[in-house]
Amino acid sequence: MPGWRRAVLKMTVWTCVLVELFVMGDISLLGDIPRRKSPDLVLGANALTRSVLIDRQERLQHNCEEILRMEAPDLGNFEPKDFNNILVDEVHELLYCYVPKVACTNWKRVLMIATGKWSGNEPLDIPANLTHAPGTFLRLIRHPMERLLSAYRNKLEARDQTSSKYFQTRFGRKIVKKYRKNATKESLSKGDDVTFGEFVDFITADDNKTTNEHWRPISELCLPCIINYNLISKYETLVEDATEVLESIGAGHISFPTKPKDREPTDKKLQQYYSGLSFKQIRKLIEFYRIDLKLFDYSMEDVLGFSLA
Repeated sequence: MPGWRRAVLKMTVWTCVLVELFVMGDISLLGDIPRRKSPDLVLGANALTRSVLIDRQERLQHNCEEILRMEAPDLGNFEPKDFNNILVDEVHELLYCYVPKVACTNWKRVLMIATGKWSGNEPLDIPANLTHAPGTFLRLIRHPMERLLSAYRNKLEARDQTSSKYFQTRFGRKIVKKYRKNATKESLSKGDDVTFGEFVDFITADDNKTTNEHWRPISELCLPCIINYNLISKYETLVEDATEVLESIGAGHISFPTKPKDREPTDKKLQQYYSGLSFKQIRKLIEFYRIDLKLFDYSMEDVLGFSLA
């Protein structure tokens, strides 16, 4: 048995976090998902949060079984790269599946402190670039359409940021060239003025072979129907869920960073951006994130304010 597979199987007795935030325990195949026994009593200061986390776990298991019955996905061979987004904290026996644009940098900061890789006690003191080095660990969930918009605003729309310059050069120029008629030389050269509609056309194109973890479906990044997460946290209740997760692994002394109040949240921008898309573009996005929407009980009504059904 390859070493990487042995290591993953060894961790099946650990706590596992996928953020939506899923904390995981078993690795199993769809259709043979062992039911986890929820605690008979949900008590203590975080009783409500703990109860919600248990309910999310049960809903995820149910939705995975539904998808198996309806689609019978291929669960054949897996390779090490399929687990690239799963980080390991051996100190606390924790697996964390990180999802870009779902507070993954702050979770990595917290875990660096919890595992002794940073000597301070304030997560925000840790430079963001250090959190993306090998050896840090955890995972969280967010509405796929909100996560997509966050990726667009941060990586393609933003100006004068190192990370956005990379994405504008690698993806922006390609998008402008393919989807904009009569593009200017400056746009073709910089790729820094991609519209949200052009971005949507790019990621949902049938012939698009380019994928990136910042907008790739969470179901592909974290394999939530293969790895049996026993704790699931959502971006909408990020701090409350993080408090419970940290206490459960014995790191309750660490405070999870709160969201900055001086930044306009993406969820306040949803209708502004999505109302400019065509019905066809919306339908293609729904198909692109179909599994995520089903697994995590999200709908387009959350984004548009009305149902497309």
